[in-house]
Amino acid sequence: MRILVTGGAGFIGSHVVDKYIIEGHDVYIIDDLSTGRIENINEKATFYKADIRDYDVVKDIICSNSIEVINHHAAQLDVRVSVTNPLHDAGINILGLITLLEAFKESSVEKKKFIFISSGGCIYGDAKCPISETNQIRPESPYGASKASGEYYLNVYCRLYGIEYTILRYSNVFGPRQDPRGEAGVIAIFIGNLIKKNKCFIFGSGDQIRDYVFVKDVVNANLLALDSGNCDFFNIGTGIQTTVNELYTLIAEVMGLTEQKPEYKPERPGELFMNYLDCSKAESNLGWKPVKTLKEGLTLTYEYFKNCS
Repeated sequence: MRILVTGGAGFIGSHVVDKYIIEGHDVYIIDDLSTGRIENINEKATFYKADIRDYDVVKDIICSNSIEVINHHAAQLDVRVSVTNPLHDAGINILGLITLLEAFKESSVEKKKFIFISSGGCIYGDAKCPISETNQIRPESPYGASKASGEYYLNVYCRLYGIEYTILRYSNVFGPRQDPRGEAGVIAIFIGNLIKKNKCFIFGSGDQIRDYVFVKDVVNANLLALDSGNCDFFNIGTGIQTTVNELYTLIAEVMGLTEQKPEYKPERPGELFMNYLDCSKAESNLGWKPVKTLKEGLTLTYEYFKNCS
């Protein structure tokens, strides 16, 4: 297949690019490098430094390369930024998506597929856990609202223009190349601070619960989505509850630094106390389930950051 990965120089997107290339696909990347890193780009991919909101450039890339699949990882992904600057968030996450869809519909390729990355951590809001896809969408931040909006736009473009789609609602993804500004950035922050022997801070009691999924497991969901899950949406996580305190203890154990204790600060307002996903639908419909345990994933992540320091 001829696949365009937006955000293909970023943390998750670059891993997806690597996997698609290993599987023999022709891969093209759009990334403006505002958060992506040039060293993450696979040398076998065709790279375009561009903004997904630039319609003429995007259309030329899609049409001239006869793109069959768009895997859309490019995004403004900081919830706090979305709250302070919702116009900026919507400009990238909503208008950027529409730009891609408008350009894609003009392509002469007969069968088109769009893989959209949504957020299982934000679109459901404060819901009873474990959260399944049957839960009502109730975002509590502009970022969550922009992702929910994207899902609705995909449904409309499917019905009007025949663009098939698969939506992947990630829990907190972590692993090598992780950006500490992401939803699971706490892992990169803890590891980075422990490597440097700096203090680690936990906001609130540390009893907040999250669902951490390793990036290579997430990549496999993106691979399966190429040929399955059409016009449907799936939670991608582990369904396993992990508190921030448990996470810190496990990271310190993996790094052999159990004597270094965290420092606690006041909780941050607006933060969800509990979020973990029911991913049984992905297993039954996509044939996907996570393989790596949290400790295995943290060990691989630590090895990466240790070698980079």
